[in-house]
Amino acid sequence: MVTGSDLKESEHAVEIAKAHPGLCYATIGVHPCSASQLASHPSGGSAAYLSSLRQLAESSRSAGHAVAFGEIGLDYDRLSLCPKETQLQVFDQQLDLAAELDLPLFLHMRAAMEDFERILRKGDAHEDGGEGNAGGGGGAGAGGAMGRWAKLRRRRGLVHSFTGTLEEMQRVVAMGFDVGVNGCSMKTEENVAVVREVPLERLQIETDGPWCEMRPSHASAAFLKDAPPLPKAVKKEKWTKEWMVKGRNEPCAITQVAWAVAKIKGVGVEEVCEAAWNNSIRIFGLGEEPTS
Repeated sequence: MVTGSDLKESEHAVEIAKAHPGLCYATIGVHPCSASQLASHPSGGSAAYLSSLRQLAESSRSAGHAVAFGEIGLDYDRLSLCPKETQLQVFDQQLDLAAELDLPLFLHMRAAMEDFERILRKGDAHEDGGEGNAGGGGGAGAGGAMGRWAKLRRRRGLVHSFTGTLEEMQRVVAMGFDVGVNGCSMKTEENVAVVREVPLERLQIETDGPWCEMRPSHASAAFLKDAPPLPKAVKKEKWTKEWMVKGRNEPCAITQVAWAVAKIKGVGVEEVCEAAWNNSIRIFGLGEEPTS
């Protein structure tokens, strides 16, 4: 999956998916750190920007190139890149659009769990003081219309590159979402303890390349001592197709993510890979059918 982080990068992701059909798939959306782009859009502000996102998502979904709406969410660790209020507004606007498009979500959350869950659950009886249904997909009003949260819950999604607490992970799972694990998810002993408790049926693995590489200084390094080696890494000027670029996280490094997760959880790497693959297919499709 090639992730869209704003309109331009979403268009680029779709072009990559078109160039590699059946191998690459795009997501469409605006990362919280890029949320200020909407108001400053030169051709009509936020409304025009969202209209362009909608058109891109509709056309690329119909063509089989886009499989999710995102990367959207909240990032309070990097408020220097985009103010909190702008992030909240754009997240809310994009969730409206995602519900209308009927696409699963590709979500980002850093140090923002309370607002993250509140915005996601907007319109849910559970949040409005009613009895609610944290695990179910209800939400139809008296007239039978399905509300936004019910639509989002039905299509589900992934909270990717998860770095939150154990309690936050459990809340993500209770909302019906999968948990994405990569190198950033296993930096500290606290991170490792959370990964150990992610249910296999809600686990997906990722690299988030070119970022989130696994480093010797991370807690995950203790679980990679007997992992299969990665390809040789060289400077970009010396790159050939069988080698990695030094200092850049690449898709092939997902093998080390799977290995570390398996060792952390005390299960076989094949079990982790099969579970993560099937979970990804169930939510995003990716032109495949689950194997179990």
